[in-house]
Amino acid sequence: MDRELRAEQEFIDGLHERVDRLRGHAESSVTGALTPVGNGLQARVERDVLLHERSGYLAALNAVEGSLCFGRIDLTSGAVHHIGRIGVRDEDPGTGELVPVLVDWRAPVARPFYLATGHTPLGLRRRRHLTYEGRTVTALHDEILDLDDATRTGHEDPTGDTVLLAALNTARTGRMADIVRTIQAEQDRVIRAPHRGVLVIEGGPGTGKTAVALHRAAYLLYEYRELLARRAVLIVGPNPAFLRYIGEVLPSLGETGVLLATVGELYPGVRATGTDTPRAVEVKGDADMARVLAAVVADRQALPDPVIPIEHDRDVLLLDAGLVRVARERTRALNLPHNVAREHFEGHLVNTLTDMLAERIGTDPYDGSNLLDPSDLTQIRDEIGANPEVHAAIEELWPRLSPERLVTEFLADPTHLAPEDAAAIRRAPSTNPDWTPADVPLLDEVAELLGEDDRAARAAAERERLDRIAFAQGVLDVAYASRTYEFEDKDDEESEVLGAHDIIDAERMAERHDEEDHRSAAERAAADRTWAFGHVIVDEAQELSAMAWRLLMRRSPTRSMTLVGDPAQTADEAGVGSWERALAPYVQDRWEHTVLDVNYRTPVEIMDLAAEALRAERPGFEPPKSVRTAGTRPWVRATTKDALPATLAHAVREELPVEGRLAVIAPRALHPALAAELPDVTAGEEPDLTRRVVLLDPRQSKGLEFDTVIVVEPGEYRTSDLYVAMTRATQSLGLIHTGRHSLPWLPAPSAR
Repeated sequence: MDRELRAEQEFIDGLHERVDRLRGHAESSVTGALTPVGNGLQARVERDVLLHERSGYLAALNAVEGSLCFGRIDLTSGAVHHIGRIGVRDEDPGTGELVPVLVDWRAPVARPFYLATGHTPLGLRRRRHLTYEGRTVTALHDEILDLDDATRTGHEDPTGDTVLLAALNTARTGRMADIVRTIQAEQDRVIRAPHRGVLVIEGGPGTGKTAVALHRAAYLLYEYRELLARRAVLIVGPNPAFLRYIGEVLPSLGETGVLLATVGELYPGVRATGTDTPRAVEVKGDADMARVLAAVVADRQALPDPVIPIEHDRDVLLLDAGLVRVARERTRALNLPHNVAREHFEGHLVNTLTDMLAERIGTDPYDGSNLLDPSDLTQIRDEIGANPEVHAAIEELWPRLSPERLVTEFLADPTHLAPEDAAAIRRAPSTNPDWTPADVPLLDEVAELLGEDDRAARAAAERERLDRIAFAQGVLDVAYASRTYEFEDKDDEESEVLGAHDIIDAERMAERHDEEDHRSAAERAAADRTWAFGHVIVDEAQELSAMAWRLLMRRSPTRSMTLVGDPAQTADEAGVGSWERALAPYVQDRWEHTVLDVNYRTPVEIMDLAAEALRAERPGFEPPKSVRTAGTRPWVRATTKDALPATLAHAVREELPVEGRLAVIAPRALHPALAAELPDVTAGEEPDLTRRVVLLDPRQSKGLEFDTVIVVEPGEYRTSDLYVAMTRATQSLGLIHTGRHSLPWLPAPSAR
């Protein structure tokens, strides 16, 4: 081992000694009793932030081993900084102060590691990348940035691309890895973009837009720690398999205050596992559905037909449509959600019945004056308000509704829709609906329209608060009695010692000992439909329907969002596709747009063929530029329908890489027959992507990548789905077809 390698190894050994010691401190901090100093909101916030930092730090220490430190920058000033996935500080033996031993990649001092070039060195003399096996440094790659410096180490990398290309060619594991070692300058600028506002990151397959978005989340959690520790970050992905695929990236960077979910998982208590026809998805996702649902809610605010008789104290009061219409219009004028407005409708109706009865029983027959005083009217109003028949009438005219009940009834009888649209979404009512992802935005919309009448909950909370105060007062009374007995024979000086009752009253004591919610912000957010996130990141955002956009905008009232996608890959029938059309209703033109146009994943040979497939529908299409070649072109095999499973099985055996993963992407209808010939394959709605062979349909493959991909029956896909399927491969691509469709761009059958 030469001197440079030995020096780096000594640094890494010393670093891990420190890390092992810090891990013990972090574990004791997280598991120990951590309580706020004081009783205010700020103290609780400080505790939450501290817990987040320590638990996230511990997660990072446990997730990264040999690659904790991945680089070094040597400044022309003589300073040297090692760069890592997280920061590590330790006590300086000379001063006793905490000093940085390892610089967090997100810190400003680390930024030249990603941005410096020979033309713009940003004060750097040298940039170094470290390569490991476990905790052993096996290679160094130095880039000389100060060309006037003649010092050489023997580890110079003439091109500066060795580390990047090695990472791109590494066998896939079925889990996305972080890219902190290889962030490119254009990616770094996106990652560190300002927190506020909407940022759209557009990029074709393999441009790293998902990785950039995740690292942006890590950067924002680092830069805006206090805010985002309280409010959490929401990351929305296209399907559960994708979320598992990216699930280890942020923990490896020390960040745990994140909720990962699909749109179908953003309504607490509902698990959307059902499926819709493409036409149903389109109808449910249309922007006009908001108007339709508002009309459906309004329909539940009924009028009597023709009257509702109310028996009260041997009298019969008649509620007709005219009287109820006045109460309804006055209530609607308040612009409150349906369930919240019910209290006001109830008040209007009770007042109407009170006036009706008061006029009947209290009018002087001689002069027409009313003989009832205010106390009489109050008594009548209370009695009418307690009448079960009045409550039954209110329930009929302005019922309490739940989103689940209303959407179930609407889908059983879709009103306010064109007949063909109603037929597309109609389904039989059920007490346990099989909710679909396209239903969730409808449930969320209806929940907004209905609101929640929380009077009962507020009353129960107040009763609990009073009970706690009463208990606290009892504790203080016992303490006071004990103290009085203890000091009754003492001198005056001893008896003046303050007791608990002298410094705290029962109400404050009850508040201090109230049970606190120890869940993380992400856990609380997952259970709260109305939670406002500190930042929202959406991957494959071009697929979102207009109704899904409405749901997500409610989760981000500050409009602090990062949207990731590629309009060329829009496949969902309800997908808005256009950024302008999706965002204009919410932020008009106040959003930033950046494009990543370098393809790091897909080799030139595969990208060229995928682009030809898309040009068959979009003649002027230009794909992102690939940075590497595979050396071989994609292969094509023709077979018969009956022989297709066997042909595929043979191809999988031939093409399965020694290391890495192979994906078979095929139409869903073919999966049972194909899986029967591939005994070791993983398939289904949530396949295990760490297995060697995975069977997917095109839309399941969105955002994923594999060493080898075999696309089955490419002629049966929509063009955008085919483009997605073909661009999942990092090394090789094969296509198997039965010749049932005309594909002019498809090369003649060839052997590998």
